[in-house]
Amino acid sequence: MTLLSILGMISSAIFSGTSLLYTTLGETIHQRSGIVNLGLEGVMLISASSGFAVTAITGNPYLGVFIAMMAGGIMNMILGFLVVTRRANQLASGLALMFFGFGLSAIIGKPYVGTRINALPRLNLPGLSSLPRLYSSLFKFDFLIILVIPAAFFVWWLLFRTRWGLGLRAVGESADTAFASGRSPFLIRYQALFLGGMLTGLGAAHLSIAYTINWTEYMTGGRGFIAVALVIFSKWHPLRAILGALLFSGAVAFQLLLQSSGVQISPFLLDTIPYILTLLVLIVWGGARRHAAPASLGRIYQGVE
Repeated sequence: MTLLSILGMISSAIFSGTSLLYTTLGETIHQRSGIVNLGLEGVMLISASSGFAVTAITGNPYLGVFIAMMAGGIMNMILGFLVVTRRANQLASGLALMFFGFGLSAIIGKPYVGTRINALPRLNLPGLSSLPRLYSSLFKFDFLIILVIPAAFFVWWLLFRTRWGLGLRAVGESADTAFASGRSPFLIRYQALFLGGMLTGLGAAHLSIAYTINWTEYMTGGRGFIAVALVIFSKWHPLRAILGALLFSGAVAFQLLLQSSGVQISPFLLDTIPYILTLLVLIVWGGARRHAAPASLGRIYQGVE
């Protein structure tokens, strides 16, 4: 294993982990408000296909990113109407949203399969220009990668250092108590879903407009479900989500490196490495109760008559 291959694996982990971290941050906000969104896979697909389509039509990747963000927020508003307004079961509503996203994204993206687009430009990081081009080219990142760690700190600050975040966490712990203190659980949950949806849209936009730079059906490959698992792994804390995203994306990059190195192991077995790692992490961390889930997670708030 050469230095170049190791650096390539690190670069690949950063690229593939960016979309996952944005999505995990969004789901952390959902769950802190008491809502489990199992429709993340569908939300990501709609956002990725919408952003890619707009980029292909206009030639402007920044507009594509914006549309992907809005698509993610709007998709979550559908979930909000079902679980907040209509008080439907969260798990069933999330799965319905996922399958809806599968179908609609296929319709949106079908005309653009194989289309070439203007991807988000990649920037040279300060201090790396002196390295040989073969090495420095591995660490040319787009602005979504550069902003993903600050985004995690922003979500941490929003949840734990603002009055709005205090209200959101209060709703996630006890919606009745939050209502009694003068907060609206309905409004706060809608706000959480829209903000989380925009973050999910950012992750999906990076996947289609900056990382793979193409559109194919079901291109998310289970990232939505992995994001739900990483929220549990991170104990509902946005800064711990950084480590979780890097672990999973590093496992993806490692199995790709093994395949390219000609290791005599079935590629189908190697493809399972990231998901096996996720299961092992959940098994090891699952019993820890130091940081428990929000008390009202998954419960329907009936409100007052």
